[in-house]
Amino acid sequence: MRLEGLSRQIALWMAAMAFGATLLVVLTAYVFYTLTFIYWPNQYEQTNWIPTGPEWMWLIATTLVVLALAVFVGINLARRILVPLNSVADSIRRVARGDLGARAVAGDRSLREAALLADNFNALADELQRVTEEQVFWNAAIAHELRTPVTVLRGRLQGLAEGVFPADESQFRSLLTQVEGLTRLIEDLRVISLAESGHLAIEIRTTNLAADVKAVVALFTDALQAAGQHPVLELDERPTRCDPVRIRQALLALLENARRHAVPGSIRIQTRVDEGMCRLRVEDDGPGIPADFAPHVFKAFRRADEARASGGNKGSGLGLAVVAAIAHAHHGKATCGAAAGGGTVFEICWPDDLAVAGARDRNRRESRPPHAAHD
Repeated sequence: MRLEGLSRQIALWMAAMAFGATLLVVLTAYVFYTLTFIYWPNQYEQTNWIPTGPEWMWLIATTLVVLALAVFVGINLARRILVPLNSVADSIRRVARGDLGARAVAGDRSLREAALLADNFNALADELQRVTEEQVFWNAAIAHELRTPVTVLRGRLQGLAEGVFPADESQFRSLLTQVEGLTRLIEDLRVISLAESGHLAIEIRTTNLAADVKAVVALFTDALQAAGQHPVLELDERPTRCDPVRIRQALLALLENARRHAVPGSIRIQTRVDEGMCRLRVEDDGPGIPADFAPHVFKAFRRADEARASGGNKGSGLGLAVVAAIAHAHHGKATCGAAAGGGTVFEICWPDDLAVAGARDRNRRESRPPHAAHD
């Protein structure tokens, strides 16, 4: 059902307004002339107040002309209003049938509210289409990431059951490695999903971030050395406020990303607290990230170059998305940039409550008068 009913309503209301205006003019004219002849009888000689035939014709003709003009203006206005409204209504029905590419036509933009309605609907449709496409992409990507370890596990277990593979320690360690990979993938998916819904819980407390970084690097050093890389630490020993578990998880993801994609060389890990912000940086020696891919590096299941990893060493494509989610949960951000030596610098930063509170206390002390020092 289109909106012709609204057009009729507008035309009828305009006609009613015109008729009412004409009636008001006639009635007030009668009142005016009546009062005039009562209080100023000498001003007018005519005492017949009943309109003559020509006067009635003039009144009726004037009323009809005004009504016709009001109906014309009302219909024209209704058409201008109904163009965006009908377009929005049609687009809503098309979207409801599954056509997410449907868009409304704003029409005459002099009617700002109607045009704004069409623009807002188009923005909503754009976001709905984007979310739907992302959902399809995520489903396909998750299925792809789960298929490889599940296929390996199924093959190994079937081989063990049929006696093709010997039931020795190496086989069980291989199976354990695949299970651990699945566990990491599931945890990464959980973190990203919670972050997207705004329910990623963090426990902020005072911690020695430098000690946490050293512990993570110590656990990961063997993996880095196997890739021809060695860690270089530049750590700020001051305490910070953060969720140490989540920050360690983010650092592990950054180191794993460097191990998979960076060239042999040094991996520089730096922490710093300045201007009320805590910063954690991981810098490698190359080969860098293409400029056109840099804006997408923290999106899930995005890889700058699939050819950099071979075989089953591609990773899930979730690590950097987890880093961004943890940074946002700390009310901070994750950034990616080019290093001076041609490599890549990843940094996460978040507000450090201790530093901010300390700065405020210092400012308050400096602004107090000298006699207040002993209050």
